[in-house]
Amino acid sequence: MSTLVTNTITGLSTAANITIGSTPVVSASATSLTIRGEGSNQTSIQQGLAKSWINFNGTGTVAVGDSFNVGSLVDRGTSLYTQNFTAGMGNAVFAGTGSAKDAALDADGRNRMLVSEAEDADAAFINSFDTGGNAADVAYATSIIFGDLA
Repeated sequence: MSTLVTNTITGLSTAANITIGSTPVVSASATSLTIRGEGSNQTSIQQGLAKSWINFNGTGTVAVGDSFNVGSLVDRGTSLYTQNFTAGMGNAVFAGTGSAKDAALDADGRNRMLVSEAEDADAAFINSFDTGGNAADVAYATSIIFGDLA
C-alpha cells in the first residue's frame, strides 16, 4: 500500500474536482464544497452542517451542558428560551429543530416537545411543551440550527 502526503491538491479543471477512478467525489469552488452522495447526487458540505446547537437544563436555574456557536441562553419564563448565536446567520430564514425530555423516566408518559424557530439572524426562540401542549420547562433539551451563516 502506498501513502500520498501533500499540502495542496490542484484540480486539472477550473472546478477543482477530485476524482477516484472515474467517479468525481469532491467538487470545490471559492464559495462551495460538495461531496458525492447517494447515486450521482451531490451534497453541499456548507448546507449540511449544523450552524448552532445547544444542550441545556431548562428547569430552575437554566444551565447549558454544551453548545456550539451559542453566545448565551436566556430564560424568558416558563417554557420560553432564546438561543443567541455567537456568529449570526445570514438572515432570519433558517431551520431549527430540537428535542426535550422531562427529568422523570420515559415510562411515566411525561416526554416533552421542543420547538426552535427563527427570532432574527442572531437568535432563535425555543419553546417547550408537555404532551398535552401546555407550556412546561424541561430538564433535558437540545436545539439544532441549520442555515447560512452571515
